[in-house]
Amino acid sequence: MLTYILIVLCLSLAGVAGLQMTYMFYLDRLDRERKKRLHELEARCKDLSRRLADAEFRIEEQDRLLSTLYSASDDEEVWADVIDER
Repeated sequence: MLTYILIVLCLSLAGVAGLQMTYMFYLDRLDRERKKRLHELEARCKDLSRRLADAEFRIEEQDRLLSTLYSASDDEEVWADVIDER
């Protein structure tokens, strides 16, 4: 009778070990998927940072252009005053 109890106990422990191995494979797969997702997010972050820098550069260019246009319109008013004085 003791032999049967030991056989059942060994099979139970083998089942638990198999369940633990299955769970470890599952956790390993989750870890790989999370690393892959993290890599994708880092790549997307780099792309968005580059696009943001480009957009900020274009805005600065447009601001400089607008400032030169407004300063040019101020110069035109000065020239108009000089022409009217003659």
